[in-house]
Amino acid sequence: MLDVLVVAPHPDDAELGMGGAIAKFRAEGLTVGVLDLTDGEPTPFGSPEIRKRETAAATQVLQVSWRENLGLPNRSLEPTLAARRQLAVVFRQQRPRWIFGPYWLDAHPDHLAATELIEAARFWSKLTKTDMPGEPYYPERIFHYYCFHLRSIPQPAFVLDISDYWEQKQAAIECYRSQFIEGRPLEPPTFIDRLRDQAAVWGWSIGARYGEPFASREPVGLSTFKGLL
Repeated sequence: MLDVLVVAPHPDDAELGMGGAIAKFRAEGLTVGVLDLTDGEPTPFGSPEIRKRETAAATQVLQVSWRENLGLPNRSLEPTLAARRQLAVVFRQQRPRWIFGPYWLDAHPDHLAATELIEAARFWSKLTKTDMPGEPYYPERIFHYYCFHLRSIPQPAFVLDISDYWEQKQAAIECYRSQFIEGRPLEPPTFIDRLRDQAAVWGWSIGARYGEPFASREPVGLSTFKGLL
């Protein structure tokens, strides 16, 4: 059983959107899994073999205890009934308390499809009288990380302090050399520079050095104010 399952349209989306949160969750003793929906290929400097090696390296950096790939088609990801069933089976078998998926607005069709797929599979996961393996299960919450292709400033439900985990997040992202280093400008601001600047702005917004924003369609409940910054 997992405490947290991060569902990513492509390998590297989990690291980009919430690599700091993943590292922090692991440090706090939570069991964290990542499910990549596609292999992310083709890309200009990647291949399925390269992406697999890069993903394994990033997974080791973040010390994620479980990571799988659902094998759905990149560039043509759709929330089909067959894909919904595949994902619902993962939810029933891994039984995560919290699911993290992409933000529901994006310019990337795969990201939009992933969000729709996650929400539908969460519902299907609880169904009885079905041929899906595993016992019925309904994950408590879906939260949404920001790894999107719109040049807009989001209004998150909350921002998580990742000040102690930015370096670990950066190291995980840099494992994906084919995506974020090869073929990109070397002069500053580099792609990594931009990510650090964004994390610094979100950190500033909560009085911390670095932060990661998250959204939620459902209200976020609090049992105490002690965790608020």
